[in-house]
Amino acid sequence: MLLGLVLCNVRQIPYIPGKESVPCVRWIWKAWIPSTVSIPLFLKITIKHTMKKITSRVLLTLITLFTVQAGFGQTVMQISGPDCNGNNHDLYADLDAGKAVILHFFMANCSSCPPPAQKIQAMANKIMTTYPGKITAYAMPFNNSVTCSYTSNWVGANSLQLYAPYDSGAVQVANYGGFGMPTVVLLGGSGANRRVMFSTLSFMDSDTTIMRDSILALFATTALNEQPAQVTNLNVFPNPASDKLNIGFELKESSNVKVDITDLQGNQAVVLTEGRMDAGTVSRSFALPEMAAGNYLVRVTLDNKSYSERLTITR
Repeated sequence: MLLGLVLCNVRQIPYIPGKESVPCVRWIWKAWIPSTVSIPLFLKITIKHTMKKITSRVLLTLITLFTVQAGFGQTVMQISGPDCNGNNHDLYADLDAGKAVILHFFMANCSSCPPPAQKIQAMANKIMTTYPGKITAYAMPFNNSVTCSYTSNWVGANSLQLYAPYDSGAVQVANYGGFGMPTVVLLGGSGANRRVMFSTLSFMDSDTTIMRDSILALFATTALNEQPAQVTNLNVFPNPASDKLNIGFELKESSNVKVDITDLQGNQAVVLTEGRMDAGTVSRSFALPEMAAGNYLVRVTLDNKSYSERLTITR
């Protein structure tokens, strides 16, 4: 059957296994082969020529696909407003605050979509032990036919606490090159320098390393470009804490300051204090509210900048 397909394809003659194979080969033999050429030599030349054509077309297709994927998604698209859990987000504001943003586009009932999100989350959480709250992520279906209930359940069932669930992503996934299994996009930079740092339509385990290196490079560059810190010597004790917490830091100048506790993804759990504070040494004591045991961040925010220290709560 394969031989018949190869021979008949030379002149695009339909090949049907069975009785039509012989006439097809006979036609090619009469029309194309000089009397001085042997059958084995003809077959060798024909197959070699056909394989060259196939190889060239495959390479051209791969090059085209790579070029198309690399060319897409150079413009960062804004995402703002409440997610499916009612939490407000502003992608541009996250980027302008020096964060890395991960977009994960999935398909309903896709068994290959959750594992990449879980691997990326594990990588992000590890980075955030050094850069607390500096990575945010969004989980979106590739179309607009999935409900908020489904996306929220998808995030919860797969233990993807890093990801904010949204119920529609057709416009966004088209902006970044289309849907894969899954499509993953990494964004970084601020202002006019907001950019796509990485994107793929076919996630592989090695992509986690590429994303990690891109995020660490982004944070290293951001640190070099930042102005001198307004808050220094942030100290949280005791740590672990169970019922009482002391927080101290040096404030460079008088400012409006908010001190709160967040989860490791930067989602606010409780505000400890907020108001005007004088420059100099700040020292405050707080009774810890009822919170589940686990790892959190104590965050000090002023002038749209945040400074964090990891906190473990025991019960």
